[in-house]
This record gives sequence, C-alpha cells and structure tokens, in this order.
Amino acid sequence: MCRASVSIPSNIAEGFERESEKEKVRFLIIAKGSLGELKTQLMIATEVAYISKEDSLPIIDECELIGKMLGGLIRTIKNCS
Repeated sequence: MCRASVSIPSNIAEGFERESEKEKVRFLIIAKGSLGELKTQLMIATEVAYISKEDSLPIIDECELIGKMLGGLIRTIKNCS
C-alpha cells in the first residue's frame, strides 16, 4: 500500500515535468492505475481483517474522489491538445 500510495503523486509530478501533453496524460493514467491498486489493496486488507471497515472506508472514498479528479484532468488535457 505504501508503494502504491507514493506512486500516485510521483507519477503526477513526473508527468507534469514532461514536454508533451501526450506524456503528461500517460503519467496521469499510470497514477490513476496506482490509485486503483491502492484501493484494491485497501479492500483486500479490510476483507482479511487487517484493517477495520471504519478505517478503510474513508480512505476508499477519498481514492474514488481522487480518481474522478484525475479522470477530469486527463480529459481536460486531451481536449486542449
């Protein structure tokens, strides 16, 4: 979970340091994939009682919100280029 969660902002930052819009979008998509990975790991951790549902649900909700924001940013960059 730590690796996936660090990968999200790292890929966003790396994408915005790239020259082309296509590369920016590519790294945002990778970040979104890492977000999905984190969300899945949280669900599994909850299912196997590694963490409580009360602790995981707010984080999963935040993952969904961040995923929507990343999706919107990806669409915006694609539409502007």
